[in-house]
Amino acid sequence: MDKIIFDKMQFYAYHGVFEEEKRLGQKFEVDLEMYLDLKKAGETDCIEDTVNYAQVYEVVKQLIMGKQRKLLEALAEHTAKELLNTFPLHEVVVRVRKIQPPIPGHLESVTVEIRRGIER
Repeated sequence: MDKIIFDKMQFYAYHGVFEEEKRLGQKFEVDLEMYLDLKKAGETDCIEDTVNYAQVYEVVKQLIMGKQRKLLEALAEHTAKELLNTFPLHEVVVRVRKIQPPIPGHLESVTVEIRRGIER
């Protein structure tokens, strides 16, 4: 199956378990692997035969910068569900990364990765 990859989309948002995360916010990164058939788009060179990258970005932006969530797992799950419902995807992998989470010690990031698909 063909795929389109979005790598390291960056957002500043207010998710987390701790009150200071909800109040001060922090950086998040999102990666996507969207599985779909790209043959027709490759042959026709028409955007109508694929997904519009700008629209995908806006969907992700609205979800990450929208409703506050406690868990990265919830962010990833809602993002996958919305992408599958909005675009003609067979499957999607969503990685949500919290940059420098408030955990004692040196830790660059924490990432949750989920894979979801639908039957067409």
